[in-house]
Amino acid sequence: MLVETAPRRGRPPQREGIVRSGRIAGLEAYDLAARFGTPAYLYDVDLIERRYAALRAALPARVDIAYAVKANPALAIVDFLGRQGAGADVASSGELATALRAGIDPSRIVMTGPGKRDAELRDAVTAGVRAVTVESPNELARLEALAASRGAGAPPVPVLLRMAVGERARLERVRLVGDDGAGKFGMDTPDLVASSHRAATSPHLRLLGLHAFGASNVLDADALVAHAHETVRAARALAAAVGVRLRLVDLGGGLGIPYEVHEDPLDLQRLGHGLAALIDGWADDPSMAEARLLLEPGRWLVGPAGAYLSRVVDRKTVGGEHVVILDGGVHHVLRPALVGTDHVIRAFPGRPDAPVIRAADRMFPVTVAGPLCSGLDVFVQHAVLAAPEVGDLVAVLDLGAYGFTESMPFFLSHAIPPEVAIRRGRAELIRPRQEPADWLERQRVPSW
Repeated sequence: MLVETAPRRGRPPQREGIVRSGRIAGLEAYDLAARFGTPAYLYDVDLIERRYAALRAALPARVDIAYAVKANPALAIVDFLGRQGAGADVASSGELATALRAGIDPSRIVMTGPGKRDAELRDAVTAGVRAVTVESPNELARLEALAASRGAGAPPVPVLLRMAVGERARLERVRLVGDDGAGKFGMDTPDLVASSHRAATSPHLRLLGLHAFGASNVLDADALVAHAHETVRAARALAAAVGVRLRLVDLGGGLGIPYEVHEDPLDLQRLGHGLAALIDGWADDPSMAEARLLLEPGRWLVGPAGAYLSRVVDRKTVGGEHVVILDGGVHHVLRPALVGTDHVIRAFPGRPDAPVIRAADRMFPVTVAGPLCSGLDVFVQHAVLAAPEVGDLVAVLDLGAYGFTESMPFFLSHAIPPEVAIRRGRAELIRPRQEPADWLERQRVPSW
């Protein structure tokens, strides 16, 4: 991990994120810690609003946005993005229920993901979602049977077929960019062609087009545009082969954010111009008159807007190196250890009368770790910084996505941290802290 101490007030922020001028979403870290306790997840909703508006402004009108709920399924966040105009990309009945509870119209919801159970397919059909992305011939058969079971007069279920982008597709020599997970996702060309014929001829299904996800956390706009071109080319070939009009091409997500300070952010204008040029090429093709593109950003919208705030509970010297122990650890912030991605860490004073920044002669090699009985529970080793004192606060940044939702909170039975949304200088609890007693009460001991 990369580590920075909090900058002096008035210094311009070095990166777009929840920390600006030494504050978290405009509020003092010690005030947030005093009110909500530590550890806690904090989300800057104003930043989410700005990022959604910037993305929407950069994209052509024929490109729709469906927020990838898996990135951060907090009801308040999904609700807010729905109010901004975003649809939802869901991958389970639970995520579907969240999107519906948030007020997102089913006509703006798509269900994706491998291994959908019959109950999940049934929930999607019952809700009347915009499209179900079908991952295999078997899933298509199960979905068709569910659709048929509704009886005569029921409208056909709209479907997208997912293409496995890890293979070299043989549709007009198309090769999609990226790697989709070693064959776990989507269909290869023979199954895709057979499934398209079945979907196009079934009275219970309505084939809309193709879905293909390229790669995760892409910072290169040209790579995303190239993926769009190849996906649309494959979709047009598939639609022509079965005699249907192409209505929707789902490009997946993959819009990336810079986790390290030397990385450049995604160029939204370049992305938007590239997609606009692609759409302009459809102008003289009547079969594309109703076609739209769909993007499913998650991380890009909410990642920089989140932070995990923890407090220093102990400090010691081991082997000549300073070790700082926090009250939160990798059970709440698993992603860095799981995928090896660096996150910036920022230190803040734990009380109002503490100095904002310490003298340079107090910079030391420091290991920052959590409270767990595991050698994996280390945020950073051998980082040269002003070692935080006991009572100081430490924030791990860029955790608005795949932070709270990608943790292992039951390890060692620590409390599950609360989630707090900050909007226009006002912080509100959106999910309360869950103490071990909360889930202990739900367990049972059998009568042996």
